[in-house]
Amino acid sequence: MSRPDRPLFTDVSVTISTGDRLGVVGINGTGKSTLLRVLAGSATSETGTLRRGRDLEVAVLDQDAALPPGKVLDAVLATGAERWEAEAALSRLGMGDFFEESTSDLSGGEKKRVALAIALVRPSNLLVLDEPTNHLDIDGITWLEERLESYRGGLILVTHDRHVLDRLTTHVLELDRGKSFVHTGGYASYLEGKADRVAAAESAESVRKNLARQELAWLRRGAPARTSKPKYRVEAAKALIDAKPDGPARPAQLHLEFPTPRLGDIVIELDQVVGTAPDGRQLFGPFDLKLDPRERLAIRGGNGAGKSTLLNIMARLIEPSSGSVRWGSTVEFGYYTQQSDDAFDPNARVREVIAGPNRKPDWTDARLLEAFWFDTDAQWAQVSTLSGGERRRLHLLTVLAAKPNVLLLDEPTNDLDLETLRSLEDFLEEWPGALVVVSHDRAFLNRVANRQLTITPSGVVHDGANGEPVGLPTGAAQTTKPSKPKGDTRTKSTSPSKSTLGHMIRAAEKEMAKLSKRRDTLEAEMTELASGTDYQRLADVGAEHATVVEELDEVELRWLELSEERDSL
Repeated sequence: MSRPDRPLFTDVSVTISTGDRLGVVGINGTGKSTLLRVLAGSATSETGTLRRGRDLEVAVLDQDAALPPGKVLDAVLATGAERWEAEAALSRLGMGDFFEESTSDLSGGEKKRVALAIALVRPSNLLVLDEPTNHLDIDGITWLEERLESYRGGLILVTHDRHVLDRLTTHVLELDRGKSFVHTGGYASYLEGKADRVAAAESAESVRKNLARQELAWLRRGAPARTSKPKYRVEAAKALIDAKPDGPARPAQLHLEFPTPRLGDIVIELDQVVGTAPDGRQLFGPFDLKLDPRERLAIRGGNGAGKSTLLNIMARLIEPSSGSVRWGSTVEFGYYTQQSDDAFDPNARVREVIAGPNRKPDWTDARLLEAFWFDTDAQWAQVSTLSGGERRRLHLLTVLAAKPNVLLLDEPTNDLDLETLRSLEDFLEEWPGALVVVSHDRAFLNRVANRQLTITPSGVVHDGANGEPVGLPTGAAQTTKPSKPKGDTRTKSTSPSKSTLGHMIRAAEKEMAKLSKRRDTLEAEMTELASGTDYQRLADVGAEHATVVEELDEVELRWLELSEERDSL
């Protein structure tokens, strides 16, 4: 299959039998969703053959879910499911309050959840799901995993959720620049297979370079008298020299270097804030919250709990129903929402989106796009030709390019490929500003967040660090805080916050890993030198080893002290 600007994949051969669990992975734009549509029978491949088993019944969740007109419950019942099963599926996917709502009035995320319910209850022996965990909360994802584990037919799945891949899949089909590779096992087996392939490619490239140097030297030598260089040998030599290495599809890390304005002591402070839905229903609060300049805060809660509302309050887009918000004078926001990538002009070029409406694209835009894995061809592509994940990546780049020092990310992992996710996690770990993220991706949160705020169904907000509520819903009984005695002039503790300590602990862990690796290297070299006669080198390595071990002990002690200090808060 191909798209207007380039081919997607060729010579893909795969068999799915009853009981198979096939995960499809690959970087954005490799054709994962297109392949799913071909396998489901809703698209026809340009070449090749699709053979379907006898009595095959396919249920599909497409990336762009389309629903029939009418009420939500009726749309699910139209599959032939019993009423209790339809209601149960909708309820477990967070749509229990929407039975009588019109499908045309739903948001994009709500439509996706209804479409998932339809696919799950539809009678089938092959289930094809494209990013089914998008827009689900943790409870919904857990229920979906259990439901799919008990499914007896074949399953084809595209997902960025690494826990889901490891728990459910028996095989992983990787698409990489037109080629396909099948790995037996889940996410871990895919990583091992990919690492082995990259290592083999690096070894082959080393051999090619050596041969190319020899051939280049041969080409530069003049032909002996009365002889000429064979034409076939010249052509083969040039082909060897010009060959491109078959390495990774793109660099392992994001090479983004944005100057981040320095934050002052005050970032965002919420005082007795209450949030409400557009229909006036109270979602959470009142509660207090103070962000640290090195904040790494995850906001958790079920669908409809008010997580996006809280982000909108922090971003100054809406006012709280009651309470007050204070922002530091140095704050520069970068807000990544779930809808902004849909606002791009579909006819605009990628390079025009980055440049904005007030100037023409230049070399700085091209360099920025290349750092975020948009090559020359992709920069000239129209937005309408991009995959869902590529549009999300473009949106994320526009947010980062504004050089914020406070990042608000609302479900940033949806539709991103696994490589982008891992690189984004690395980038955010080193990013020097404050981060507030709403996500249901467990692996992502484990990497980037060290503090958790949970909004419960009753509207109580809990600080995940100690499980204590930091506010109570309006009307609930509240205990009065003891007032500060008059004449008490004690100042607040100047100790680092839990968020800052978490960052310092992670930095110490990285330093320990670096020193441990250096220590092991030196020990290996000392072992090798011990059997030789270079005693001076052995003495130098031994001295460096002693210094590294001493530094490692100091860092380990600092790590223990920081961990104890954080645990005592």
